[in-house]
Amino acid sequence: MADYILELRHISKFFPGVQALKDVHFQLKPAEIHAIMGENGAGKSTLIKIITGVYHPDEGEILFNGQPVHFRSPLDAQRLGIAAVYQHVACFPDLSVLENIFLGHESFDSLTRKIHWRELRKKAEVLLQSLDADFSPSASMGSLSIAQQQIVEIAKALSVDAKILIMDEPTAPLSRRECEDLYRITEGLRDKGVSIIFISHRIEDMYRLAERVTVLRDGHYIATWDVPGLEQARLVQGMVGREITQYFPSRHAAIGEEIFRVEGLSRTGFFKDISFSVRRGEIVALTGLVGAGRTEICESLYGISPRDAGRLFLEGKEIAIHTSAEALAHGIGYLPEDRMKQGLVLDWDLIRNITLASLKNFCRNGFMQPSQEKDIALRLTDSLKVKTAHIYAKASTLSGGNQQKLIVAKLLTSKLKLIILDEPTKGVDVGAKTEIYRIMNQLAEEGYGIIMISSEMPEVIGMSDRIVVIREGRKSAEFATPDATQETILEAAMTAHGREAHAIAG
Repeated sequence: MADYILELRHISKFFPGVQALKDVHFQLKPAEIHAIMGENGAGKSTLIKIITGVYHPDEGEILFNGQPVHFRSPLDAQRLGIAAVYQHVACFPDLSVLENIFLGHESFDSLTRKIHWRELRKKAEVLLQSLDADFSPSASMGSLSIAQQQIVEIAKALSVDAKILIMDEPTAPLSRRECEDLYRITEGLRDKGVSIIFISHRIEDMYRLAERVTVLRDGHYIATWDVPGLEQARLVQGMVGREITQYFPSRHAAIGEEIFRVEGLSRTGFFKDISFSVRRGEIVALTGLVGAGRTEICESLYGISPRDAGRLFLEGKEIAIHTSAEALAHGIGYLPEDRMKQGLVLDWDLIRNITLASLKNFCRNGFMQPSQEKDIALRLTDSLKVKTAHIYAKASTLSGGNQQKLIVAKLLTSKLKLIILDEPTKGVDVGAKTEIYRIMNQLAEEGYGIIMISSEMPEVIGMSDRIVVIREGRKSAEFATPDATQETILEAAMTAHGREAHAIAG
């Protein structure tokens, strides 16, 4: 038996004008959880597409159980037992769980061509039971949470007898409790002999699960290390090519007078009697347990969703906001948690995305001014250090961190006073996080008031001036950041009945 179930040697891949991978090596042992880490643009996605047969390497070879293989299509990889689960689950929401699991490889009678639904249902029940799923094969896929949909994707992989399972950023959209459930499922698969490639930006995922980690940077192989005993500083330096000594930059913003105040904000079934304020140059963090209502509060402030009661004050004057257009007109901007669906038009270029929220500023006598749009796009992408080939590139070509910067650029084309950032560093790598933190500090120093929703306790403490804790739709505590610890925040975030706080999330 070969030492490695999968081995890639001297893999290179070229695209027009770009070398995505150059002389990359990777070795996966049987029944091993092996992490692949690197910044956005490091080449992880390209490598995975080569392993799954989507791309063909221009140089190098792939070995499966010690034997050279050539994948002409993803079907060739699937036949060998290679399957993948992605962060953004691709499913048919109107079909059942059962139909999603066996789609494309249904069991049917060779004569009548009738599908053996009873047999498939039994197989689906066994698969879901092995993954401790709490839903039925007959459930509609669209009715499931993201975590449950990922379980279906894993069941789909197991239904074709997967020997290698690739998990690409599976924890990015999950709460901490859901992450723990996924960890348990992943370890269970490993114990049953499945080899797992685990890709994540979250360093805690690697330390929690992986036995070894391979680091890529700018399309190059950097190193493979055993995870036990690996210092985080060494890992980060391998990923970004430099030592990061300070994750959260020093705050130099002068905090001024009150710019925004919320009094008694309520929405039946979501939150009640929420009050807090934000001053110029101040970053106020909102945090709480799963379902606490943080995002719903900020969506109400921005006019995305209605409220039943409450008053809003901007620069001391009461304002009425019922739509996002009214919020923007008052100088309030919003960076949503789901940048892919709510923040950007992915098929549009950078210029059109940047100017979308403020087209009237670039219109004269009924005609758009393309040169002005280009000038502002160039200035903002340069100021925010957006990494792109050119400003005519599609938003979909940017990394996650640069997409976040692009949304900030879009906000800055309007005359804003308050910026709401919902999970601003979700799903981005450690290098991009430090850049986003720098931008947040820069905005605060320029006098913007900032409301930040965050699921990461170090980020909440490291980037805010004040912390507002939401518990079951109500404000349970408010801390000046120097007085806060993770323990005091978690204690305030617990339910009224003192149940253990399992997760900090939206």
